[in-house]
Amino acid sequence: MASKALTRRQAEDRVRDLRVEIESHEKKYYADNDPQISDAEFDRLVKELADLEARFPDLITPESPTQRVGEKPAEGFPTVRRRLPMMSIDNVYSVEELEEFDQRVRKLLPDQTIEYVAELKIDGLGISILYRDGRYVQAVTRGDGVQGDDVTANVKTIKSLPLVIPDRGEVEVRGEIYLPFESFQKINRERETREEPLFANPRNAASGSIRLLDPKEVAARKLDVFLYSLFIDGAETDSQWENLQKIKKLGFKTNPHSRLCRTLAEVVELWSEWTVQRDALDYDADGIVIKVNATAQRQALGVTSKAPRWAISFKFPARQATTRLNGITVQVGRTGALTPVAELEPVKLSGITISRATLHNEDEIKRKDIRIGDFVLIERSGDVIPKVVGPMKKRRTGREKTFVMPTKCPVCRSEAFRPEGEAVARCTNPSCPAKLRESLLHFAARRAMNIEGLGDALVDQLLAEGLVTALPDLYALRADDLVGLERMGPKSSKNLLDEIERSKTNDVARLIFALGIRHVGEKLAHTLAAHFSGIDALAAATIEELTAVEDVGPVVAESLVFFFHQPENQTLLRQLKEAGLNCAAKKETKSGARPLAGKTFVLTGTLERFSRDEAKAAVERLGGIVTDSVSGKTTYLVVGKDPGSKLAKARKLDVPIIDEGEFTKLLS
Repeated sequence: MASKALTRRQAEDRVRDLRVEIESHEKKYYADNDPQISDAEFDRLVKELADLEARFPDLITPESPTQRVGEKPAEGFPTVRRRLPMMSIDNVYSVEELEEFDQRVRKLLPDQTIEYVAELKIDGLGISILYRDGRYVQAVTRGDGVQGDDVTANVKTIKSLPLVIPDRGEVEVRGEIYLPFESFQKINRERETREEPLFANPRNAASGSIRLLDPKEVAARKLDVFLYSLFIDGAETDSQWENLQKIKKLGFKTNPHSRLCRTLAEVVELWSEWTVQRDALDYDADGIVIKVNATAQRQALGVTSKAPRWAISFKFPARQATTRLNGITVQVGRTGALTPVAELEPVKLSGITISRATLHNEDEIKRKDIRIGDFVLIERSGDVIPKVVGPMKKRRTGREKTFVMPTKCPVCRSEAFRPEGEAVARCTNPSCPAKLRESLLHFAARRAMNIEGLGDALVDQLLAEGLVTALPDLYALRADDLVGLERMGPKSSKNLLDEIERSKTNDVARLIFALGIRHVGEKLAHTLAAHFSGIDALAAATIEELTAVEDVGPVVAESLVFFFHQPENQTLLRQLKEAGLNCAAKKETKSGARPLAGKTFVLTGTLERFSRDEAKAAVERLGGIVTDSVSGKTTYLVVGKDPGSKLAKARKLDVPIIDEGEFTKLLS
């Protein structure tokens, strides 16, 4: 029903439903990095809500999604209030809508010559970066427009960003942090190997990367940034085009495809060019941003409650194609997860030939009613990874076949088991060749046992030659076993054996993570290593003892108990210990002092004497643990300047709250 036909009562109900739906999608997109609908679908929901609120102004509330800008600051980083707000920009999707924007501008600036600057709209993470006396001092995410997350240490890792600039005033530059396609694909390949949820698109990956707590991890992801806005002591230059030239002169990276347009036709021409050429870029651009060039004119135009009147985003059309689903195969992951994959009639989409796409799980196939032989719509609207949107049911002939998930593993033919309440069936055979390959790669990964040189090609050879039939076999390899393999001469064989030998001395936390226990990620592995005296103590822990540990709930506890009670896994641990691997937790300091052992800290706000990393390191040296979120298991919440929402949650849960002075006394 069109909004104009609604009564006030109907509009009130629709507004309430839209707000719930929009807020749900905002959380999925910004907080969970798990978008459920396309940007265009989301924009349509917001536009419908805005239209209803325009018709019924008394329905507008301060909490409405239309009354705020961008995302809420994420937990885990101090919140910073910026000097000048970062506004969002409204979207248009057609030349007609763009012409309406131009007419509004000219109506507000009668008899004036209007120039526009058109810039590629980079689909990334908005950032403002501050320099004082020529030196980099702070980086803050867009957040809600007025305040955002302090991600200074992480942004500093972007190599294209200068740390010193030739200007002595207070300089603020704004831009978009993005992830090049090559880096994005590499990250998702690694996440797929670890059976972690894939990032839906480079924007989500950039957002997730910049919020990692370890700057070293951020640096490894090879983020980049384009800058497009400049304020010197709070003031802009005379025009946006001059702004861009000044930004370049200061040593910052700007997008090379920006253009000064003297007519609207030139803007449309640029949009048309990049609608076709965008696949040649090594980063994601989902439209162009059009800005009134003259600063004085922008100031005269002003802003609405949420967006400037002098700028608009002209989105590119979604990238979709239709092809036939020839079949559905099932691949087996490291933990035995059986994942259905669509085998497609090859089709060209966004410059790439698409022949396969994940179908996630059996329930997803049933929900979308996807059948073998269907014509399906596939999409890459900002996504590098194609997804099957759904079947084209009107094109069915009656010869399509319903997919039935196999009850046996397609690799080893062992029984597949789907636990109650879960969407994924798993192979139950611990020696399944498909699982062993992925287990070896995970075991050797940089964040696990860090065995450099043990990659896909070598693992395939070791398995093919029968040199490795289980994880402990790695530690029985000899030079004679390796030198006959492809690309494995005496030197490379020695290097690999040295890496394998060195891995025996790794911290036990790495070993816990490397074992590939379901639900146990890198962070939880470190938490468990800090809590228990070693692998034996962890293996002997009961459900009750495990759930007493921070971040361990009943599901994780049951997964740990199940893993350590399997006879084949008990054999695995015994063989790893016999091979000489370190299975004990770190010993106490020389003085024997671990006064914070068993205590869990959460930090909020900005501390004056410590950076966040320094505070975390100080706690861990004394045996304590620092986590990101407050729970009933938190021992202390340490409160600095401008604390976030964690303070209210701690009060609600009666968690002890201490200031920086009390925290310092505890450390000393």
